[in-house]
Amino acid sequence: MAALRFLAGPTAYATLARQGLHPECFTQLLAASGGPKWLGIAGLDKYLFGEFFKARQSPLFTFGASSGAWRLACLAQHSPLSAYRRLEDEYIGQRYETRPTPREVSEQVQGVVAGILGANGGREMVHNPYIHTHIVACRARHLNRYQRKLPLVAGLALTAATNLIGRQSLAWHFDRVVFSQGIPTSPFLQRHDLPSEQATLTSANVAQVLLATGSIPLLLAPVSQIAGVAKGQYYDGGITDYHFDLPLSHAPGLTLYPHFSSRISPGWFDKTLPWRQGRTRYHNALVLAPSAEFVAALPGGKLPDRTDFEQLDTAQRIKSWRAALALSERLAEEFAEVCAQGNVMAHLERF
Repeated sequence: MAALRFLAGPTAYATLARQGLHPECFTQLLAASGGPKWLGIAGLDKYLFGEFFKARQSPLFTFGASSGAWRLACLAQHSPLSAYRRLEDEYIGQRYETRPTPREVSEQVQGVVAGILGANGGREMVHNPYIHTHIVACRARHLNRYQRKLPLVAGLALTAATNLIGRQSLAWHFDRVVFSQGIPTSPFLQRHDLPSEQATLTSANVAQVLLATGSIPLLLAPVSQIAGVAKGQYYDGGITDYHFDLPLSHAPGLTLYPHFSSRISPGWFDKTLPWRQGRTRYHNALVLAPSAEFVAALPGGKLPDRTDFEQLDTAQRIKSWRAALALSERLAEEFAEVCAQGNVMAHLERF
């Protein structure tokens, strides 16, 4: 059975039928949050970053949140694969022998961010002439601004309750802040689904931004200050942009979305709402997702996730995650084969 699914919206389907699958088809790239799930598609990422988009000389606008933003931070560096290997090593190598406090988790995640950036990664990201990175973080409002557990739990519960009524209510509880180079032609600067503040991504704040975009409420401490924006409590970008509900139709070119699932949950609070999916926005996108058979063959029959920290000891978890990482190379092999044979229409499914 195929390990990789090619899911195309109507416009993408027609475009790929005319032009075939090649890097120049795509002007946008998405990377979702989802904790350790990215390990199950890491091999695909590495092929895309190291081969498919190698030596890119036309703009590629990328948009990511949480661990998705960490993956995109690797792409925007001069040596994407070296950065990605550092991400793998630091992320998998986290150790929590006892139940950690949010502050203790944040300290380890700071090490992950430092590993991603290396010596010059931040400067390379913000000055990359072709890879234009957009990273989402969420600034807490009202009860969510408090770091004490009781008011924060109450604030998150209220956020979840109002989100049941409508996604627009997230604006009452969190401000979306998008950090980027501010390229005027970016398709991600105009967002109307929720109010969005645009901020400049700089070598002075990139580490803070990468830490903030992955700071899950209750599990990690917020980032209290990011250079260039107002003081506040900054949390995980997946709160507003978990799998994304983006207006992609106004952008030239197609959107490529290497994703660990065929399900699109727009925000973090939509994960348990089966009626709220963002598929209607993806008519000009190609979603690359692992098949159910591939996922079933991973350790434990599932993608790596945060429950592994609780259910496995450190040695077991590292072994399991390394095994998933190795198996993910099959996704890269299948994608490369389709590119080489030029037969993407034989694999394309309508999304």
